[in-house]
Amino acid sequence: MQQEENNQSVQKEKNEPKKEEETNYLSMGTSLGLCFGVAFGIIFDQLAIGISIGMALGISIGAALDHQKKGKGK
Repeated sequence: MQQEENNQSVQKEKNEPKKEEETNYLSMGTSLGLCFGVAFGIIFDQLAIGISIGMALGISIGAALDHQKKGKGK
């Protein structure tokens, strides 16, 4: 009985289309912008300015990539 249920669940999984992994570019851009901002802030001895510029660039690039990805999906 239990083996039949397992076989049915395996058949259901085979019939379902696989979902593509979604990438959230906004969060990736934010984290990379923060990393690069801290690095440049330390190099130029202006940590606050480096973090601010890095976050701004990371968020804007990530949002643009997310918008571009959603536009292709439609």
